[in-house]
Amino acid sequence: MKEGIRMNLRAPAVPLITVDPYFSVWSMADHLAGDTTRHWTGKPNTLLGTVSIDGQSYGFMGAQENLPALSQTQISITALKTTYIFRQDMVELTATFLSPQLPDQLEIMSQPVSYLEIQTRFLDGRPHHISIQIEASEELCLNSKGQMPVTVAQRTVSPALEAIEMGSAEQPILAKKGDDIRIDWGYFYLAVRGGHTAQAAHDGMTFVQAEAPVSPGHPALFVFAYDDRESLLYFGHKAKAYWNRNGASIDDVIRRGIASYSELSRQCDQFDENLFRDAVHAGGEKYAQILQLAFRQVMAAHKLAVDENGEILYISKECFSNGCAATVDVSYPSIPMYLYYNPELIKGMLRPIFRYAESPAWQYPFAPHDVGTYPILNGQVYSKDSLDGQMPVEECGNMLLMVAATAIVTHDVSYAAAHWDTLSKWASYLKEHGVDPENQLCTDDFAGHLAHNCNLSLKAIMALVGMAALCEMKGDDTEAGEYMACANAMKERWIEMADNGDGTYRLAFDQPDTYSMKYNVVWDIVFGSHIFPAEVLASEFAGYKKRIHPYGMPLDNRKTYTKSDWLVWTATLAREKEEFEAFIEPLWRAYHNSPSRVPMTDWYDTVTSIQAGFQHRTVQGGLFMKVLEASGKCRYWD
Repeated sequence: MKEGIRMNLRAPAVPLITVDPYFSVWSMADHLAGDTTRHWTGKPNTLLGTVSIDGQSYGFMGAQENLPALSQTQISITALKTTYIFRQDMVELTATFLSPQLPDQLEIMSQPVSYLEIQTRFLDGRPHHISIQIEASEELCLNSKGQMPVTVAQRTVSPALEAIEMGSAEQPILAKKGDDIRIDWGYFYLAVRGGHTAQAAHDGMTFVQAEAPVSPGHPALFVFAYDDRESLLYFGHKAKAYWNRNGASIDDVIRRGIASYSELSRQCDQFDENLFRDAVHAGGEKYAQILQLAFRQVMAAHKLAVDENGEILYISKECFSNGCAATVDVSYPSIPMYLYYNPELIKGMLRPIFRYAESPAWQYPFAPHDVGTYPILNGQVYSKDSLDGQMPVEECGNMLLMVAATAIVTHDVSYAAAHWDTLSKWASYLKEHGVDPENQLCTDDFAGHLAHNCNLSLKAIMALVGMAALCEMKGDDTEAGEYMACANAMKERWIEMADNGDGTYRLAFDQPDTYSMKYNVVWDIVFGSHIFPAEVLASEFAGYKKRIHPYGMPLDNRKTYTKSDWLVWTATLAREKEEFEAFIEPLWRAYHNSPSRVPMTDWYDTVTSIQAGFQHRTVQGGLFMKVLEASGKCRYWD
């Protein structure tokens, strides 16, 4: 790990390969050799690592009962790298996994490539003969082992670079959609610099393997790659990944990746250092450690593709929620990370929603929830034909806030102007229905319907504030004033109706002596609009202190579970950095102690730290809200 970056947080699951919702491999154990490596869903995605030291073999990756395990002495995680250190006798081995998800370099972040570099040191000063073997099972290109036969083929990418290809025999491209499924089309590639590749079979599966020598100053470099050929079905059109939009081949990507690895690694180190520094400045060291763990997960739960016009699509998968694609109320919590690093990707999230909402297929006066089930995006699937299952205020508010925040950060209202009639329709809906929402779902729908939802009302108010900003940026000061006046009037009613009488505010307007996280009002601080009196926010935040359990504050008074994204948004209401740090410290403890060994869940119990549901979701981008707020990038009025 680079000097100055610290990671004392014991990750519930450790990222190894993090490219997209299908190409994903994790270690869900404290030791890399302590368990089978797995897909984010928890299903086996077996990678095996073996080292031969002076003729004696040891396992260092994946559970290998027939081999002694190399002694693991350290693990460190940064935003883009995971590094393990092993020691055996007088030999030290350092294994670094790199997934270069650099958000401001679309060509690089889109490439379906991940790296493993192995370095060694001889601690006794004597020579040793060391070779590394990496194996990958058929599980990486099938939904599950044995689903169908696989084919394997050798490839020579360049004179010094061998690769081996593995894919399903039937190639059912884009034939399935769903949540707990893995890819069964396209081809997985394992490449090695200065070594050789081969096919193997054991444990009832086909494997591809690569082997290379390693010595001090001469590291071994392995490349994992996946060419899905076609990435998404997008309103009847097969959409390609961004990296091969112009016909680039996977060989090109592997070859360039190997050639540029040193520079790429340096850029990733710099990104990691900047992220850690900015997060420590905004919210303290434990906050920075949480963000380091979250970053790759958020990136890898998306797919960067292009539509038939060459425009960017950045499609989320609603992982272990329902598998929906481009879900509005999943994109909404994720945007702080993208507002901070690259708001163009938010436009890629919004593009499919606008396309669907502005088509004859969508008949409602409010925004849709999604545009399909990953990877099939042909229109909403969540409660499509049930008005009772829609989220009218929720999704209208989300869309307006996402568009407004993106315009403010980029100082450009043109994207909003291109969809002005649609945005105006949704704003009108919020004017009419937002101040005291009817009995309807919100993004926290696992708690069920809730009428007169105070936090949902806050979303409507802040969305109209966002619309006022858009109008002003567009040059219509009169309309901007009207929206701001409406938001202020709704705010006055909110304060009166939500008041518990003790300085705190209710879960629902008709439920006195209740509480909830008022996370949606964070935009009042982030935008610098300050339409809510400071004493209202201060007294509400002060009331949260007596609600905190060992692992954080519950979402509301109904249950003891919480949401990590909303917890950080709520913490951002704190006036002082010390108050913020105290509020999120239990979140750090929750991940550090949780017995739920899964990629970061956003929904867990505040008493036990046990996962309530969800994992590997993009909503963890919301953890970056404090960094965004502290940067001032999204401040419009101050």
